[in-house]
Amino acid sequence: MAEIVFDVQNVVYRYNAEVTALNGLSLQIARGERVAILGANGSGKSTLLRLLDGLYFPDSGSITAFGAPLTEQQLQDDAFAFAFRRRVALVFQNPDVQLFSPTVFDEVAFGPLQLRWPKDQIRSKVAETLDLLEITHLKDRSPHRLSGGEKKRVALASVLILDPEVLLMDEPTAALDPKSQSMVVDFLIGWSGGAKTVITATHDLDIVGEIADRCYVFQSGAAVGAGTPEQILDDQPLLERSNLIHAHRHLHGDEIHAHPHFHLGHEHTH
Repeated sequence: MAEIVFDVQNVVYRYNAEVTALNGLSLQIARGERVAILGANGSGKSTLLRLLDGLYFPDSGSITAFGAPLTEQQLQDDAFAFAFRRRVALVFQNPDVQLFSPTVFDEVAFGPLQLRWPKDQIRSKVAETLDLLEITHLKDRSPHRLSGGEKKRVALASVLILDPEVLLMDEPTAALDPKSQSMVVDFLIGWSGGAKTVITATHDLDIVGEIADRCYVFQSGAAVGAGTPEQILDDQPLLERSNLIHAHRHLHGDEIHAHPHFHLGHEHTH
């Protein structure tokens, strides 16, 4: 059996002690899995990613990461924090949150510089990572002057250069044009597998079958469904209850008809 990377048990998390973002959530994610966390806005999926990245901590319940408790106290231990940050990386929905360096090269080199890698190794690894994400031509540009899709790839490069074991992706296709969406999805397909674990929070049903082997459906801070992409996408009542699709009503003659409103399948070029 594959090693359990994250074990989430009965987790409750509240914002400002008033808004319950996660309500008794339990789930497990194993090494090498590709997992999609599906849910409408406000369902708790982004909150879960921040908990798994050690940015937030549960009000009650527990999270273990790689067999060790993931707590605020644990992350105050320098050795634990160093190892954890090398193994787990989060790419935010809004890449501007992550981008702060004057050039793309500096942005991607920042992590290795903090870890005191040799300069030759940094230059080589930055070049390799920029090439992987097809952004070598942007290396001298300011990250803040790039398009949304370019910013997303720079943010990805800035975490991938450290070769994490787990990649947390928050709404990776949000606000991107179709070409940029396809490039991000193609990257996720190519990068995952083997010992790499990818956890993607999204409400984009178009990409689920390509980026995930297993899905959880979130509603009001709880997991209300789980299964393969095929099982979840075939469960129209579940998708309607969780506000991932809606019934589109229209008039034919004197009769009102309703059908689910969503589309499946992006086109990709390889």
